[in-house]
Amino acid sequence: MDILVIGSGGREHAILVGLRKSPRVGRLYALPGNGGMAGLATLVPIGVKELDRIVQFAKLVKVAFVVVGPDDPLVLGLVDMLEAEGIACFGPNRRAAIIEGSKIFSKGLMKRHGIPSAAYEAFSEVGQALSYAETCPLPAVVKADGLALGKGVVIATTREALVGAIRSMMVDRVFGTSGESIVIEEFLSGIEVSVLSFTDGKTLVPMLSSMDHKRAFDGDLGPNTGGMGVIAPNPYYSQEMEGLCMQTIFLPTLRAMQEEGRPFKGCLYFGLMLTSGGPKVIEYNCRFGDPELQAILPLLDSDLLSTMLAVSQGRLADIDVTFSQGASCCVVLASGGYPASYETGKAVTIGELGQGVTCLHAGTRLVPGGLVTNGGRVLNLVATADTLAEAVAKAYGAVGSVSFAGMHYRKDIGKLALEA
Repeated sequence: MDILVIGSGGREHAILVGLRKSPRVGRLYALPGNGGMAGLATLVPIGVKELDRIVQFAKLVKVAFVVVGPDDPLVLGLVDMLEAEGIACFGPNRRAAIIEGSKIFSKGLMKRHGIPSAAYEAFSEVGQALSYAETCPLPAVVKADGLALGKGVVIATTREALVGAIRSMMVDRVFGTSGESIVIEEFLSGIEVSVLSFTDGKTLVPMLSSMDHKRAFDGDLGPNTGGMGVIAPNPYYSQEMEGLCMQTIFLPTLRAMQEEGRPFKGCLYFGLMLTSGGPKVIEYNCRFGDPELQAILPLLDSDLLSTMLAVSQGRLADIDVTFSQGASCCVVLASGGYPASYETGKAVTIGELGQGVTCLHAGTRLVPGGLVTNGGRVLNLVATADTLAEAVAKAYGAVGSVSFAGMHYRKDIGKLALEA
């Protein structure tokens, strides 16, 4: 079976590695892919938002299945266009992908269906948002309504910071049209948990829990990023908590989308906060988390392609999805300056990483002289082991085998989890 994977990051590299394990996989294509994927797939130089060209290519090479990694093409309706041509896909259609494409929609969905989340107000007029900012409780969380590469969230601890966040999104348009409307939420305290799930719209199968590290610097300081590292499973997420989340959040969300005529098929991502008042939803994503998936997939024992096909065909209840009992740690190696401005084109050197460590490429490209940096998050070092402590040690032990000018990474990935 020939398969096209859409995307160019560490998430898509992890998907290719996972798919390659299946005996049913034939040719693999990565669109546009990156420098590290060239050994696994044929790279296709088409952008992920060039939907017409993607469909034309998929028809030309007669792929049997398409896996859509990033949020943009999902929200724009790529799955709808491919399925209209008879090409099966893993990923939600446009109507379902709005659960990530619009924060205002997702907050309204939770409010309408009694799914626990932070209290909020939504604004499409800057004056009203600024008036609300004068008296709302602090800290407050400001979120761009649309997609913003995982960076459209500001936690404001002062009135000045709150006003600045509102103005930067709604007036300065730092996130373009994604910030035309915003949500201002109450700040939730607790332990964050990411739970990715396979779902065919009727059945939902959670994957292993994980703990992302969003802030740029050690100690959870600095601006939000797309994610600086992950551990899995999350030790704060017990079996009892999973059962509670299934009954109060996961299944109610699935039913809510069905009832509103937006059945969700693909990976439904739950960003949760375990608060003193119980688990609450911070955010939904309509696709695999990045870098969460990089830490989770190496622990998947069952066949990834078979699971994706079952989701696409609406028969997820008929298969078993199993994970190993070990642990994993993913450390992101980023360009200096990320998530703000950074330089690319820096030569990348990768040496021997050690047993149980994999290097997944997130922002690299191949040039005549070898690999160079081509993004903010450049590489993901992923280690698996019997215990979390061993996985963390192995991932950080491999860092010294990688180098590029300005390389930046957090030194405390897994620290909070190990304290559990």
